Amino acid sequence: MFFLTNLQSDIRSTNMRIGNIELGDKPLFLAPMEDVTDLSFRYVCKMYGADMMYTEFISSDGLVRDAPGTLGKLRIFDYERPIGMQIYGHIPEAMVESALRVEQARPDVIDINFGCPVNKIARRGAGSGMMREPDRMVEITRKVVDAVRLPVTVKTRLGWDDDSKIIVELAERLQDVGIKALTVHGRTRCQMYKGQADWTLIGEIKRNPRMRIPIIGNGDIKTPEDAAAAFGRYGVDGVMIGRATFGHPWIFREIRHYLDTGERLPDMPVREKVVLAKMHFAKSLEFKGERRGLLEMRRHLSCYFKNLDNFRETRMRLVTENDPVKVLEILDYIGDTWG
Repeated sequence: MFFLTNLQSDIRSTNMRIGNIELGDKPLFLAPMEDVTDLSFRYVCKMYGADMMYTEFISSDGLVRDAPGTLGKLRIFDYERPIGMQIYGHIPEAMVESALRVEQARPDVIDINFGCPVNKIARRGAGSGMMREPDRMVEITRKVVDAVRLPVTVKTRLGWDDDSKIIVELAERLQDVGIKALTVHGRTRCQMYKGQADWTLIGEIKRNPRMRIPIIGNGDIKTPEDAAAAFGRYGVDGVMIGRATFGHPWIFREIRHYLDTGERLPDMPVREKVVLAKMHFAKSLEFKGERRGLLEMRRHLSCYFKNLDNFRETRMRLVTENDPVKVLEILDYIGDTWG
């Protein structure tokens, strides 16, 4: 595993809480991801054991302007709880106003995105762009915490680049203005998603005797062994999983089984993946309507079957077909041919 070292943490996870929210021992979090963690994807991740999930991240600017696409991200269901909504932006007043709007949608947690590395967000000073302005980051956090009654959490990175890994000191400052948990992705902004996540500083935050809030680790959790090592070697309170859930939402079940038993579950059979893909597809159509639901489901459908041999032609049919009935027929063909 990429981040295994000889370091053995003397801290072990206990039952985790965010405010009054009980999350149990070693909870598993679904990361907020734009165009991924929509209602239908969250439905299947919850079914497979995600302990806490987040909506797609929400633009503070879009929310205060009542942009229809942004408002649509405020829709949640009780079966998803506990669930967090994540906001991003760089203007304090807009962040406070958007936090108040999000609070009206009744999530369990409001999370502030100081971690997104994509250029259109970071170069405006939002997301991980805020790592270059830690004083402003702390001030925005303080104002949001003071404005709302819900627990406020933060997700961020190690720093802007290798020469400015400020997260250990920054974690204390964010705690001191009132956040209830901190998620740290083990890369700098300049790394984007390249290279390997470095969990060393995440472990250092957790071992800091002045830290009292839960620490959630994020970055390159791809297997049950990765998650077990994150808990065992770095002592984090929770693990957040992002890109490894693409086409693999049952990873939460696999990790939980491994943590409980020390054994791996067998790989999911293709026919079972087909059943899941059809359920996911149906939920996408239900929540978004036929046309949009079909188009936005394509990224998921191709990922469900990405490791099949001689699949290229069938994959092209699956991601270009515009008739929902024929999409289901292609899925049945996949089950019959590769199952």
